Amino acid sequence: MITKEQKQEIIVKFGGDAANTGSTLAQIAMLTARINDLQPHFKKNPKDHAGTRGLLKMVGQRRRLLKYLRNNDINAYRSLIAELGLRK
Repeated sequence: MITKEQKQEIIVKFGGDAANTGSTLAQIAMLTARINDLQPHFKKNPKDHAGTRGLLKMVGQRRRLLKYLRNNDINAYRSLIAELGLRK
């Protein structure tokens, strides 16, 4: 689970300041952190279908936000995926 301090660090790093939680960059980074945090759980519990559905919803939300960012600010998109290590 991601702690409150880790969330604040992510928001400050990608959103600019602690109050900018609605920034597209901050939202994508937060979703990525949550998705990465859940990976070991699903490796250990492959039959957790309800949790898998929630994970897939998060992945879809991140995909939509990345598409929005790519269409509006390609340079920010490229730097974000490089920093988060999303694309190979």
